[in-house]
Amino acid sequence: MIQTDRLILRPWREADRAPFLAMSADPEVMVWLGGVPTLEAANQRFERFAGGFAQRGYSRWAIERQGDGAFLGYCGLAPVHDSLPVRGIEAGWGLARQAWGFGYAAEAARASILDGFARLKFAEILAFTADTNLRSQAVMGRAGLVRDPSRDFDHPNLPQGDPLRHHWVYAAKRQG
Repeated sequence: MIQTDRLILRPWREADRAPFLAMSADPEVMVWLGGVPTLEAANQRFERFAGGFAQRGYSRWAIERQGDGAFLGYCGLAPVHDSLPVRGIEAGWGLARQAWGFGYAAEAARASILDGFARLKFAEILAFTADTNLRSQAVMGRAGLVRDPSRDFDHPNLPQGDPLRHHWVYAAKRQG
């Protein structure tokens, strides 16, 4: 578990499934995250996030707002998928629409990255997004990641001509 000024990043609970599935069914939330998945695929993603802690000691955390305990989304670390042309550990996040605009994504991402360096001893953590996703790029900068244009790539799972295909890579390195 990680606690920030306003958030609790914690392992998943079964009670998180319903708000996670609702978030996953929101087309506006999912526009940058691969589109709205089937219910089966969303449940598999929930299980993958929840099971990552037991499997490797880290995963995407559930984000809970301090004070009222509201589920806001997820944020955390995972190995970069083998299908992509970059390698390493990726910071990633997704927030329910009602949590947008409050700085929660950057706060959670910063905390996850610090945990990755301090507890997990990763030398580097990456994040990437479509070159048109300005909001995510802003979160990356506020979380302490720096753009690395030498690693930008065309997402191999998106077709030629897809406006989300070209991805910008950001990175942070552990100090000391």
